[in-house]
Amino acid sequence: MIPAPFDYLTPASLDEAIRALVFHGDDAKLLAGGHSLLPLMKLRLASPKIVIDLSKIPGLGEIAQQGDKIAVGALTTHYQVESSELLKEKCPLLPQTARAIGDVQVRNRGTIGGSLAHADPAADMPAAILALDAELRVRGPAGDRWLKAEEFFLGLMATALGPTEVLTEVRVPVLSGRFGTAYLKFAQKASGFAIVGVAAWLKVDEKGVAEEIGIGVSGLNAKPFRAKGVEERLKGNKLAPSIVEQASSQVTQGIDPLDDIHASAEFRAHLARVFTARAVQEAAKRA
Repeated sequence: MIPAPFDYLTPASLDEAIRALVFHGDDAKLLAGGHSLLPLMKLRLASPKIVIDLSKIPGLGEIAQQGDKIAVGALTTHYQVESSELLKEKCPLLPQTARAIGDVQVRNRGTIGGSLAHADPAADMPAAILALDAELRVRGPAGDRWLKAEEFFLGLMATALGPTEVLTEVRVPVLSGRFGTAYLKFAQKASGFAIVGVAAWLKVDEKGVAEEIGIGVSGLNAKPFRAKGVEERLKGNKLAPSIVEQASSQVTQGIDPLDDIHASAEFRAHLARVFTARAVQEAAKRA
C-alpha cells in the first residue's frame, strides 16, 4: 500500500529536530531506521503530516566506553551492536540480543533507539536493557534527562518519552569478573518477533554463587519487565538446575500474560518459565 501524503524534514542537529517536534506537534513522527514506522504508514495505521528523519544528525550512531559504562547512540543499527568488538568483550548481552533480531536486512537498517522508542511488546532489545539496568538519555526543549530502563516502558507501545523528546543514547554497564550473559527466545516463525524472549546476565564468585543477576522478559506481557522475583530467589545461591527451575517458576507472578493468535496466555506463561530457566543456565555456563 501507499502512505498518505506527508512532508519530509532532515534536521542537521538534535535541537533542530526538537524545534520541529514542538512546532508541528501531533502531526509529526520521528524516523530512525523506519522498520516500525514505514509499515504502519503503508497500512494507513499512522498518517503523520510531517516525517522528521534523524539520520543526518551527527553523533547518534556511535558506540564508546565512558568509564564503567558503554554509551550506545540511539541511531546505532542492530548490526553495529551485533558486530561491535567493544560490546562483545565488555557487554556481550547486547550483541547476543541484536543477533536474534529479524534478519540481515532488518539488522542493517533498524536502530536500537527506534526499537526501544516503539516499545513493541514482542521486541527483543527491551529485555536486554532491562536485564542490564540500562540508563536512557532523552532530550527535549528543557534539555537532557536520564531514565532507568524500568521507568522507560509504560505499557503497550507506550514509553516515558514526552511528545517533544528524542531518545538519544543508551548506557549499559561494563561487565567484569566471572560473568555470563544469554538471550533466548521462542520466536514467531514468520516475523521472528519474540512470543517470549528472556535476557539474563549474572556474576558468580569462585564457588559459583550468584553475586549479581539481572533478568529481562519480552513478549509475555503488554510491556517488557524485569523478573525481580526470580532474581531475588537466585541471588546468593549456587545456580544448580533444580534451584534455577524453581526460581524460574516465579517469572509469571503478578503478570497478566498476553493471549492472542500467536499463543494463548497459558502457553506464554509456560514458555516464560522454560526460557527463563534456560537463559539463566546458559549465562551460568558462560560465567
